[in-house]
Amino acid sequence: MTATVDELIARHRPTLDAALGAIRSREYYTRFPENAKAYPAEAKEQAQAAFEARRGTTWSLGEAGADGTTVGGEISPYGFELGIGYEHVDPDVLLPAMQAALPAWRDTGGEARAAVCIEILDRLNARSFEVALTAMHTTGQAYMMAFQAAGPNAQDRGLEAVAYGYSALNAHPDKAVWEKPSGRGEPTRLAKKWIAAPRGVALVVGCNTFPTWNGYPGLFASLVTGNAVLVKPHPFAVAPLALTVEIAREVLAEAGFPPDLVALAPEAKDEGLAKTLALRPEVRIIDFTGSNEFGDWLEANARQAQVYTEKAGINTIIVDSFREDEYKAALGHLAFSLSLYTAQMCTTPQNILVPRTGIRVGDELKSPDDFAADLAGAVEKLLGDDARATAILGAVVNPFILERLDRAANVGKTVLATRTVTHPEFPDATVRTPLIAAVDATDADVYTHEWFGPISFIISTDSTQDSINVYRDSVKAHGALTAAVYSTSEDVIAAAEEATWDAGANLSINLVGPIYVNQSAAFSDYHGTGANPAANATYADHAFVAGRFRFIQSRRPA
Repeated sequence: MTATVDELIARHRPTLDAALGAIRSREYYTRFPENAKAYPAEAKEQAQAAFEARRGTTWSLGEAGADGTTVGGEISPYGFELGIGYEHVDPDVLLPAMQAALPAWRDTGGEARAAVCIEILDRLNARSFEVALTAMHTTGQAYMMAFQAAGPNAQDRGLEAVAYGYSALNAHPDKAVWEKPSGRGEPTRLAKKWIAAPRGVALVVGCNTFPTWNGYPGLFASLVTGNAVLVKPHPFAVAPLALTVEIAREVLAEAGFPPDLVALAPEAKDEGLAKTLALRPEVRIIDFTGSNEFGDWLEANARQAQVYTEKAGINTIIVDSFREDEYKAALGHLAFSLSLYTAQMCTTPQNILVPRTGIRVGDELKSPDDFAADLAGAVEKLLGDDARATAILGAVVNPFILERLDRAANVGKTVLATRTVTHPEFPDATVRTPLIAAVDATDADVYTHEWFGPISFIISTDSTQDSINVYRDSVKAHGALTAAVYSTSEDVIAAAEEATWDAGANLSINLVGPIYVNQSAAFSDYHGTGANPAANATYADHAFVAGRFRFIQSRRPA
């Protein structure tokens, strides 16, 4: 499988060109199919065997700085210990090794780096079933969601970042002859040369719920622009990123580059390694997904680094009116959006704004209580069968979510109580259905912060315009990644769009089909905007990559 850099460029140039075309057109494109049937039939069984073989062993990556200590302790949300150990590393040894690897990686050029990145993504794709198992048993995602989200969907996001990085690197020529007329004499000529200089070592701080989907954009954006990448995984979700780093190191070594260009830094219990690494002078880029508390700390304290954060938000839906023939489908659509992966997604709706005067469904007027009862019924119907419910819900990844559900049970009027579901295959898994509570728009202290997990609020407002105002003001102040509006009125939709341009969220309008407000498609949908407090960056645009390198020039008389 070993290939020279030139061979990799020839192999992957068509993919790079297709991805570059996709980010310009914003039309549908995928390199990595999400249908499991598109992969070899034996791959699933091979992945299960590989996953089982990892258990009870130490995952060695051969990194510089391994200090002889083994860390780990991941427990599957489905009720068993993974038993995988990881080599702890000494940053004082590893970081200099990563810096030493930078010149060769910088000098090989953007096209070669893009080809190496695509080779890494291709090999990850070939092992998507193995990625799925590591994700399922660290994040709690149901198996098929883990396959799609942690595998092909994350890989597409990684390729998207490669395309944006390559595009930014090629914004202008790398050399030119500059000629300035000088009147009667000969013109002044200078030969100028530019190089895209990487910032240095990039730190990716992994999250517990989507370690690859949220990790790959920053990882590949930094790598393609010439940086080394140190991955600090969440201590409960190391395995998916360990597999990623292992494959990246293999490809780099085969292509003739130092494998320490990509490294893993798992932490000991209560070590707080992310803070330590974030303040290291060698770390010049940080990508983080997680809590407001740590994201705000990074932005305030990691002054030597370019910091990209995705934090908490209050995703909002404005409900105004429905066509009669679409109401049932819309309820089912919303029920799925509230239930998918037990709402452990940064894009799940939380606040559902409904005018207290009621909403129109065809010619019928429904009160907020009517709508809430209809939505609760749709959730109960969707999750009524335990086997089907677990395939949608997955498992609860963090005990804080259970504590949050207990608190939410005492907020407002409970419209739909959460219930415990027994997983037919993993009886020790913790599985819970959504809780829906009804509150008033005056209860701002309730709904203007994120209740991460399967908790949502039906919020009664004075009117649809009041709903739009609440949406705009709350998102501007507290952030959101997604928003939606349901209305048969083009005036209402236009007003919601106008509020969206101000609030800086991404808006979905009257979705009832197989695309959900929770989901975003690589190469077409932007994830986050960087325009409200929920995130300071976007997956992906040129702003996401351009700060990861600097053009530096030399010039001489021509």
